[in-house]
Amino acid sequence: MKIHLKLDGRVIPATLADNDAAHAFAAMLPLAITLHGLFGREKFGPLPGAMPAAERHTQAYEVGDIVCWSAGPDLAILHAQDGQALSGGFHVLGRIDAGAEAFGARGPLDVRIELADDDDDVALPGGSAADPAYRGRKPSICAARAS
Repeated sequence: MKIHLKLDGRVIPATLADNDAAHAFAAMLPLAITLHGLFGREKFGPLPGAMPAAERHTQAYEVGDIVCWSAGPDLAILHAQDGQALSGGFHVLGRIDAGAEAFGARGPLDVRIELADDDDDVALPGGSAADPAYRGRKPSICAARAS
């Protein structure tokens, strides 16, 4: 399922994972949320409702992951890698297709998140959402690491 994250006049395309937490998140959309910086690697903000128990917990992450901290529930966009593992459990909700660096901007970000229309054509580096190379792309799901 495709979503759009809208901030500062930009539309950032993303793909949701196929899990219970991502489906619960999609049911909250459209959603306006203010995201605040944390550790120079993520922007986070509170979700309006509870999330289901995690199907997978992991300590590893990739730039562009969209996650929900289990204890929050707080949404987080991982925009930079700092070499540290994430501590605590979280749901991987999906992955930004292109443009994760936009979330590295200083200060809070007001973001609107909504389901993408099937006929939306968002420009991606080297192609577009209509480009067959991007159709059906599955988000990268981090593999669990033993602690």
